Amino acid sequence: MSWMSTFDNLGVNLRNLFRAKNTEPLPWESTRERSARYRASFALVHNEHGEEACIGCKMCEKICPSEIITVVPGGRQESAATGKKRGTCKDFTLDLNACIVCELCVQVCPEDAILMLKVQETPGYQREDLVLTMDKLYENEKLGATTWATGAKLIEMQSPPPEEPAPEVKAPPKEAPAAQPIATPTPAATDEVKAEAAGTGSPAQAPQAATTSSSDDPAREGADASSAEGPDTTPKEGDA
Repeated sequence: MSWMSTFDNLGVNLRNLFRAKNTEPLPWESTRERSARYRASFALVHNEHGEEACIGCKMCEKICPSEIITVVPGGRQESAATGKKRGTCKDFTLDLNACIVCELCVQVCPEDAILMLKVQETPGYQREDLVLTMDKLYENEKLGATTWATGAKLIEMQSPPPEEPAPEVKAPPKEAPAAQPIATPTPAATDEVKAEAAGTGSPAQAPQAATTSSSDDPAREGADASSAEGPDTTPKEGDA
C-alpha cells in the first residue's frame, strides 16, 4: 500500500514538472493587472488649482485605529489661486509598518487629499524605510496608480438612501345608518290617543273616577264611620 502511494506522488510531480508557470518572481517584469479593490500604499494629492489639497484638519489622525498618522497644521494662509484663506499642512507622516489598510483616513478626508495606491512600496531593511514622509507621499502621486475610492465617493456609497414619503391611505367611506322599522300602533293605543284628543281621559282612568265618585255619598260615609268606631256597648232600657 505504501509503494502505491509513493508512485502516485511521483506521478503528480512529473505531471506538474512541465506545466506553464502561473506565478512571477519579484520584482514583476510584466504588466500584471491588479484587482480594482487592491490597496497597498498612500499618496497625498493636489487640488484642481495645483495647490496641496491637505488643509491640516487632522481628521485622518483622529480616526486612525492604529494611530500611525501624525499631522502638523500650518495655519490659515491666503491661496495664490483663489485669493482666499485656507488651511495648510506643515508636516504629514504615515507609518506603513502598522497600517491595517482600513481606508478610514481616506473616507473622512473633507478635501479628498489622501488616497491609496495599487502599487507596493519598495521593501527595505529597516523600519524607517516604510515611514512615509510628506515628500514621499507627494512623490507617490506622480505614480498615477491611485485607486478610484475618494472620501466623497465612499461617503456617498455608505449613506442611506433618502426615505420616500409614505403613500397616503384614504379612509373607507362611512356607511349610512340602517333605517329603523316604523312601529305599527295597536288598537288599544289608538283608542287612548283618541280619548286624549277628545278630553275625556283614557279608559284606564274610568275605574278610578267611579271609586272617587262613590265616596261622595253621605250615607255611605256614615256607615263607614260607624264600622270604624266598633260595636255600640251602651246598655238599653229593655235589657235592664
